[in-house]
Amino acid sequence: MTFLRKTLASGIALAATAMMATGAQAEISDNAVRIGYLADMSGTYRDLAGPGGLVALEMAVEDFGGSVNGAPIEVFSADDRNSADVGANTVRGWFDQENVDLVAGLVASSVTIAVTNVLKEHNGLGIVSGSAASSITNEHCTPNHIHWVYDTYPLANGTAKAVVEQGGDSWFLLTADYAFGHALEGDVIKVVEDSGGTIVGKIRHPFPTNDFSSYILQAQGSGAKIIGLANAGADTVNAITTASQFGVVQGGQQLAGLLIFLSDVHAMGLEATQGLLLTTGWYWDMDDEAREWAERYYERTERMPTMVQAGIYSSTMHYLKAMEEVGTDDPMTVKTRMAGTPVNDFFSRNGRIREDGRMVHDMYLAQVKSPDESTGEWDVYEILATIPAEEAYRPLSESQCDLVQN
Repeated sequence: MTFLRKTLASGIALAATAMMATGAQAEISDNAVRIGYLADMSGTYRDLAGPGGLVALEMAVEDFGGSVNGAPIEVFSADDRNSADVGANTVRGWFDQENVDLVAGLVASSVTIAVTNVLKEHNGLGIVSGSAASSITNEHCTPNHIHWVYDTYPLANGTAKAVVEQGGDSWFLLTADYAFGHALEGDVIKVVEDSGGTIVGKIRHPFPTNDFSSYILQAQGSGAKIIGLANAGADTVNAITTASQFGVVQGGQQLAGLLIFLSDVHAMGLEATQGLLLTTGWYWDMDDEAREWAERYYERTERMPTMVQAGIYSSTMHYLKAMEEVGTDDPMTVKTRMAGTPVNDFFSRNGRIREDGRMVHDMYLAQVKSPDESTGEWDVYEILATIPAEEAYRPLSESQCDLVQN
């Protein structure tokens, strides 16, 4: 396994000072704060999190000052290759050999669920920014992780409900065959049926998949008004591209992307994606604060950030602030302070961390602009509506998490 260790310059400069322990610093083990960033760095989910998420994390560390109470912050990273075994073994190694304090990133839901079990075994702490499965803070909740950016529940509540209300009342679902896809499929079915629509068919495809021809043909043959794509990343891009080649929209059917990222729309272009409805947790052009941070990110990467990359920065800053305030890197002490502090930054307004580990915040219903409406390369969304946090996420009264007192 290859690990990339990056000790930020400001942290190195303070290393000597770290040896002179103050009362607060003495509570930080090994006189260092170590963060391990685990994500798909080269595959299907590379663009939505990947190396760009690592840049966002490093920006947070630098903006914080490179140290916590004099203890330098060190960042590790690894490619999980979308493998639950690789992810779990990587994190196990970080605990055994590197004394990691926080595991960040975490994209493929199958990897995340495996890693959260390791976090629980080692009494560690993780912040999930890329995974979508709502089960991560439902039946798979643990005291050792926080789910930050989004999950399948608000994606279904936002996009599927809006589409049915606009007349898209018959659906065929094309689902990625692993934890995230299954969770999204289940949430969408419930929302569609509760809204008065019907599911006329569904099919699951392997993760990842390059050739969507047979799946799109089955969806076309179903006669459904809406073909719902319960997948993400390159799978979504490939499915929409194939649907365009097969004339799905020209034939009278509509695509509903249930997890669409800014990077996906940019890759496919507005000609292919215009009019697509989607739900997002954040958009770079939504207000002045978002634009200011996004422009700094763009200076480093020459790309505008996805909601996941923005969420990685937000969650890292919240973690570091909590650690500084409590004066220790004890994971449960830090998590308790994080949960007791509202999340108010460029990513979230009045967000909060619930007892199930879900960080709830407003979500947004958006529509992809047409080429004529767009004023620039990254001007791709029109925000149609705000979905308040308390309406967006699964209510605790429906939770299966054993941390919730129902």
